[in-house]
Amino acid sequence: MKHVPYSRQTITEADVAAVADILRSDWLTQGPTVPAFEQAFATRHEVANAVAVANATAALHISCLALGAGPGKRVWTTPNSFLASANCALYCGASVDFVDIDPETRNMSVADLASRLERATSDTLPNIVIPVDFSGLPCDIREMRALADRFGFKLLEDASHATGASYLGKPVGSQFADATVFSFHAVKIVTCGEGGMVTTPDAALAARLRLLRSHGMTRDAADLHYESDGPWYYEQIDLGFNYRLTDIHAALGLSQLSRLEEMHAARIALANRYDLLLEGMPVRRPVRLPDRASAWHLYVIEIDSTKATVTRREVFDALRAANIGVNVHYIPIHTQPHYRRLGFQRGMFPASEKYYEGAISLPLFPALTEQDQTRVVEVLRGVLG
Repeated sequence: MKHVPYSRQTITEADVAAVADILRSDWLTQGPTVPAFEQAFATRHEVANAVAVANATAALHISCLALGAGPGKRVWTTPNSFLASANCALYCGASVDFVDIDPETRNMSVADLASRLERATSDTLPNIVIPVDFSGLPCDIREMRALADRFGFKLLEDASHATGASYLGKPVGSQFADATVFSFHAVKIVTCGEGGMVTTPDAALAARLRLLRSHGMTRDAADLHYESDGPWYYEQIDLGFNYRLTDIHAALGLSQLSRLEEMHAARIALANRYDLLLEGMPVRRPVRLPDRASAWHLYVIEIDSTKATVTRREVFDALRAANIGVNVHYIPIHTQPHYRRLGFQRGMFPASEKYYEGAISLPLFPALTEQDQTRVVEVLRGVLG
C-alpha cells in the first residue's frame, strides 16, 4: 500500500540546477546568493529588511537577543507551538510564560493576552511577546500591536508556518511586528533543507541581527573600536554565534521562492477539497477568516469527542496502519518535563490542552494527489463510522 506522508518537500529540476550551479561556483558560503535570497524574500513580503540564518530556531534566538531578552526579562508565547518558540527565550536567560489559545484559530488568544496584561504588575509584564501563526493562519497581530504599544513590550511574530500568508491584504512579516521569523525546514512552504529568515522594518535591528548571526564580528569601519591594522582587520564587538546560512541552502530557497504562488495555490486547493470531503463528519475543520489567508502549512482536524465513537488515538492508529502518515501538532509546551520542572502544570492552559486531545494533522503538501487525498478521507470516514 502506497505511503502518504503528512508532508513532503517539492523539489524540481530547476531547484537541483540552482544548487548544482553553486556547487560549481567559487562561493559555497558567504557569497552573493544569500544577499540575493534576502532581497527577494524582503521584496515578496513587502518589508525593508530580511536576514537569513541557519534555521528558524537560530532566528528566534538572535531575534530575542536583539529585542532585549536576557536575565531578568520576561517572554510570553503560546503553548501550542514547537518547542523553539519558548526555548529561544531560555537560551537568552529570560523567563518564559504562556498565553492560552483561542479555540477557533488555535493561535494566541488576544482576549487572554489582554486580560493577563491588565492583571500584571510592572514587575511581571512581558518584555517580549511571541505569537505563533499556527498551521499558517496569521494571528491577530494588529490587536497585539495595539497592546504592545500600550504595555510597552516588543512583538516577535513566529511565522515559521506562514511563508506566503497574508493578513489585512498584506504579506505576513510586512507590518505590526517588530520582527517576524520564518522557517525553511524540509516540510515548510519554501524549503532550504534547513534555514530561517527574520524580517523587520527596522534597519538598526537588522544590522544587530546580522552581527549576532556571525560571531558578533564586523569589518565595517563605522563599527570598529580601534584603528584598522589593514584590509584583513576585523573586530568581535559582541558575543555572537555561527548562525550563517550557506549559499547552497540559499540557492535552493531562492529557486523555491520563485514558485511560492504556485505551491501556495496547490495547498489552498487541497485545503478547500478537504473542507468539502470532511463535511458532516464528527471533526472540527480549520477555521476560515475573511481578513487573512492561511499559508496552509498544516491541515489539522480535531476529533469531536461529543459525536465520535472512537478516540483520537484509535483514529491515529488506524490511519497509520493504512500507511497514511498523519501526525499531531503540538503537545502543549508547558506539559513537557523540562517546563514542568520550571513550575508549569497540566490544567494551566485548558484551551491548548483540549485542542491537543483531539488534534490530528492530515497529509497536506503540493504534490499530494486528489486520489491519495480521497483515500485519506475514506479511511478516516471508515474509522469514524
